[in-house]
Parts: sequence; C-alpha cells; structure tokens
Amino acid sequence: MPELPEVETSRRGIEPWVAGQTILRAEVRNARLRWPVDEEIIALRDRRVLSVQRRAKYLLLELDQGWIIIHLGMSGRLRVLPQPQPPEKHDHVDLVISNGCVIRYTDPRRFGAWLWSDNLLTSRVLAHLGPEPLSDEFDGRWLYEKSRNKRTPIKPWLMDNKLVVGVGNIYASESLFVAGILPCRAANSLSEEDAALLAQSIKAVLLRSIEQGGTTLRDFLQSDGKPGYFVQELQVYGRAGEPCRACGTPIQAAKHGQRSTFFCPQCQH
Repeated sequence: MPELPEVETSRRGIEPWVAGQTILRAEVRNARLRWPVDEEIIALRDRRVLSVQRRAKYLLLELDQGWIIIHLGMSGRLRVLPQPQPPEKHDHVDLVISNGCVIRYTDPRRFGAWLWSDNLLTSRVLAHLGPEPLSDEFDGRWLYEKSRNKRTPIKPWLMDNKLVVGVGNIYASESLFVAGILPCRAANSLSEEDAALLAQSIKAVLLRSIEQGGTTLRDFLQSDGKPGYFVQELQVYGRAGEPCRACGTPIQAAKHGQRSTFFCPQCQH
C-alpha cells in the first residue's frame, strides 16, 4: 500500500499540471471502488483547482467550490498523460485538464477512493486523524506523553493514525531500526530520550524516502511512470535472513498486529 512518501510523491508529481488549471470534466469508467465514487465528482464540470494538498495518505484537490479527496488504496496510482490516451482495463477515473493533459487513476484492486467534501472539517475520513509526522506538532514530547499508558508493542502503536498519520508498515520498521529500538518493546518503555530519537528518526526516514520518490515494492509508480528508489536504501524491511548493513547480523522477522515486522536483534534494543 502506498504510504506517506508515495502519496507525497504523487502530490508533487501532479501539482504542476493541475494547480491553477480548470478541470473540464471527470470521466468515471468504473465508480465501484472501495466506496462508490461520489456523484459530485462524476458530474464535475469546469471547476478551477486552487491547490493540491496532502493529509495523511489522502490527496486533496482544493477546488473553487469543494474538495476532491483521493486515496490510492492498495494498488492505486495517478499518472500524468500530456495528452489523452485510450484507457486500459484498470484505468477507472480521468480528470481532463484545461491545459490539455489528463490525470488518470489506475487501480487493479479497486481499494482506493474518490470522495467529495464541501468542508474538510466534516469529512468522515479526515476528522479522526492525528498530527502529521513532518509537522512541528509531532516530536519526542508528543510520543513520550502518548506512550505513558500504552503496553502495546511500539511498532503497531506507531501505525495508529490517531497517534500520528502516515507511518505505515515499511517506515515504522525502518524508523525503529534507525532509532535502535526493538519493535516488540512496550510503548510505555520509551524513555524521553528514546521518544525524541524515534521522532527524529521518523522524520528523517520519511524525508529521505520522499527525496527518493518513495518505495516501489510491487505496484507503486510515480506520476511519470518511474519507480520509487528508496527501496534500494531499505535497512530491514523485506530483508529477513539477509545481513544487517550495519553489523552483519541476520535480519529477523516477526508478526505484530498481523503485519510483518523486520529488525536487527543486535542493533535494536
């Protein structure tokens, strides 16, 4: 599933083509996604795009009236087509833009979403979300205070969107490795120093992945069709049995909350 760096990469990829332009129309070939595509999007005509934003793993297109909220789901991606092209089987939604390009949404598994909102403050998918990990609001103090009564393992705790948004399976594993913290430790075992280091590590890992265009494991491609290159820098994720790049100890894998977790038993404590 695309995580925060992949969604931010998609946002940056489409923004120059969309912001300040007018959506002439939406062409919805298959409205049966995770939730049905909202009727306001299907009927969209001649609406100016004021900005392209991101909240957690959601892309937000701010229009002169209302918002389009896009979630890429498990396998969704957005492509910029400089000119219209015939759609293929899994090309479900097009936005036809006034500059001649098309923003095309492709999603083989159809777990993504295209939603409409008149007011983001009342959006059912955004209202419950925690702080952005790259914001000033998210820091070691926030993590430390939120961890005091939490006995759950740190790894799934970090993936709770009410705590912090956008830290999914890949980046939780990578950030814990950088911070030297075992993912199986109870969240309330974090010291103030641990929490500060973990917050710094999350920010650093996410920023580095964004610089590299995200991580391509299976489905994700950037809006120009290129893969995300952060996969070449993964320290632990998906590397079970391979030597740790820091100490040579074989990377181990475990299950936390039904999700695979990867770690170095020597470098993480």
